[in-house]
Amino acid sequence: MTSTLKRVLFVAALSSSMLAYAQPEEVQYNPNSLNPIPRYEQLYKLRVWRIMELDEKQNKGFFARNGEITQLMMDAVKSGEIAVVYKSDSLSEKSVLTKDEFLANLVSQQGQTFPAWDPTMTYYQADVVSFNGKNYELQINTNQGTNPAQSPAGEWLVTTQGQGLTFLAREIKVLNIAEDVIFDRRRSRLYYDIQAIEMQAYDQNTSTFKSLGWFKYKDVEKVFRNNPAKAVWFNRQNTAENKNFADAFLLRLFKGTIYKIENPDDDAIADVYRNNGRPYYESVWAREWAEMMLMEKEHNLWEF
Repeated sequence: MTSTLKRVLFVAALSSSMLAYAQPEEVQYNPNSLNPIPRYEQLYKLRVWRIMELDEKQNKGFFARNGEITQLMMDAVKSGEIAVVYKSDSLSEKSVLTKDEFLANLVSQQGQTFPAWDPTMTYYQADVVSFNGKNYELQINTNQGTNPAQSPAGEWLVTTQGQGLTFLAREIKVLNIAEDVIFDRRRSRLYYDIQAIEMQAYDQNTSTFKSLGWFKYKDVEKVFRNNPAKAVWFNRQNTAENKNFADAFLLRLFKGTIYKIENPDDDAIADVYRNNGRPYYESVWAREWAEMMLMEKEHNLWEF
């Protein structure tokens, strides 16, 4: 065997061993995207978070009375149409909320616990007891030994006293949106790729906005498409042009102010200014400036 042939065989063996230990290919498509853009087509990418206040005039189309987007999303979880809700926008398996945990988040005021009914005790009018998971209120002056669930003369009546309160659809007025801003080098335009939506409601107990859960937008969009009669974006100017919620998001018919841009510290824009001793109003201007900078970035990237 000649030295040249030996050299060729050695190189071939070395190449095959390197292939055996090669790293797996980089994932090119985002599984959470509705219309994923492969990584090799992305010239520019940035994740931003927006706050969408549903009682703002431009967003009223998503919050029409008896047609609230929040009601549709809650009903989808209760019916099982949306199977998974998350604690954070990471949309990871570690951040999954169970259905019971999500329903517990919807409680705005915890219920009151009443003492269990005792057949040996004497009760008086307006006394409230619990029995078999329900609360009963006594309607007569005195009673002893009568089973609340089997009151022959209506001595006990089921009462709503002590029941917990849950957030109504119109009390959930804030949606937070996490989306990727991607410039597609082949099509030479900017795309907004919504990844997740969070529902928030104002908690009277803590005087802060409470997170009710994050939803994968891919799941939410499917609910919109499957329920065209309920997922109606209301066009106040021309109801003949009402649209599906999914189309309204696609056409960017909402107003969402940027409140965070991805950064190593994961700080919101307001936190960056607060940590540097800057007044709050400067952070308000910075959020609007961030939107203008994205537009400027798209303009500059058109050169490519």
